[in-house]
Amino acid sequence: MPLDSDFFVKFWGVRGSIPCPGPDTAIYGGNTPCVEIRCGSNVLIFDAGTGIRPLGNILAADNVRDVDLFLTHTHLDHINGFPMFNFLFDDKNQLKIWAGRREVWSSIKDIFEKFMAPPIWPLSIENLGAEIIFSDFEIGQVFSPKPGIIIRTVNLNHPQGAVGYRVDFSGKSICYVTDTEHAKDCRDQNILKLIEGADIVIYDASFTDEEYPNFVGWGHSTWQEGVRLCTDAGAQRLAVFHHLPGRSDDELAIIDSSVGVLLPGSVVAREGMVLAP
Repeated sequence: MPLDSDFFVKFWGVRGSIPCPGPDTAIYGGNTPCVEIRCGSNVLIFDAGTGIRPLGNILAADNVRDVDLFLTHTHLDHINGFPMFNFLFDDKNQLKIWAGRREVWSSIKDIFEKFMAPPIWPLSIENLGAEIIFSDFEIGQVFSPKPGIIIRTVNLNHPQGAVGYRVDFSGKSICYVTDTEHAKDCRDQNILKLIEGADIVIYDASFTDEEYPNFVGWGHSTWQEGVRLCTDAGAQRLAVFHHLPGRSDDELAIIDSSVGVLLPGSVVAREGMVLAP
């Protein structure tokens, strides 16, 4: 952890679709999406993929009792670590779950009550020890979950929808923009506005530009589009995120070397990596 910074992001899960442990993913990691952003003493978590399980152990060791969890959406890879998040089992803890409201879907509370219930899972939400507060917000809303923290939100282009986030704290900014598909030959104006001048942009780069034509409509983007967005928006650094399950460490290392050349300071996200604005 960067002891000289009170604002940083740590990656706990960087894969999309499904966990993929094994020798070919040991370096960059095989857990599904989970990102921790620390704003002073406040802990914000973005998505609850399988990477949230080891994060829970760190929160217990740090005696963290109050956490805000922000969901991009509720596709399985973004919530499949939630039942094994041990923060939930301590009655001294409070978790607030934030999700964008969509008229065609149930509230986030209803979705989790169905997800955490037999026969899918033996423990229901009511059986957990921690106090859990559910909060549905209007996408596009700007709000402050804790003093000094500003959250901005936009709608993303993904099947059934997803939310992009910007966290502003202490004069710096980190954006979390995953599970979105770009339009051909033009930048997404919602995303450009969200990431304008940002210090760090975490962006869905499941594909390469060369692969993308075979996956139009899947709801994902490319690392090259991430570079273009950051360049046009004047964002400082890109963190390539949401790697394909079949993308090997060797393949990611090639992208890693390329993205840093096109946008200096940019990297391919890997489990355990810490970035500070």
